Amino acid sequence: MTCTLAYDVMLMRKDYARYCNERLEQIGISSGLLIFVQYIGDHPDCAPKTLAGDLRMDFGYVTRNLRQLETARFIRQSINPKDHRAHTLKLSEKGKKAYALSNQLAESWEKEALSSFTRQEQKIMAQLMKKVLQTESTAE
Repeated sequence: MTCTLAYDVMLMRKDYARYCNERLEQIGISSGLLIFVQYIGDHPDCAPKTLAGDLRMDFGYVTRNLRQLETARFIRQSINPKDHRAHTLKLSEKGKKAYALSNQLAESWEKEALSSFTRQEQKIMAQLMKKVLQTESTAE
């Protein structure tokens, strides 16, 4: 197979998931659910629909994962006081611990993954990745 950005991103995702899962197992969460914890930690009181849109995920898929997180007591869903038809999401204390750990894991994995890059190369890579994501989001 020819090396493509999509293939490289897939391999990096698998590597990151493996790195995280080994460390997350002890608190009862997988790397697949971690993105929701990270998003809610960064956007307290967000709506599930907003989360799904921002993460470019199917709403049904998001709902199933949020239900899992709520059952495992990582998050709490409440009725939005401004719109009783909608819900808001918050991290529980257990979720806040998972959020803190997720930030540590992301930082340590990135540091390890980019250890052969100079600081300038790391900055350039971050800028280029943002540009790729902006291009992708405008293409939809």
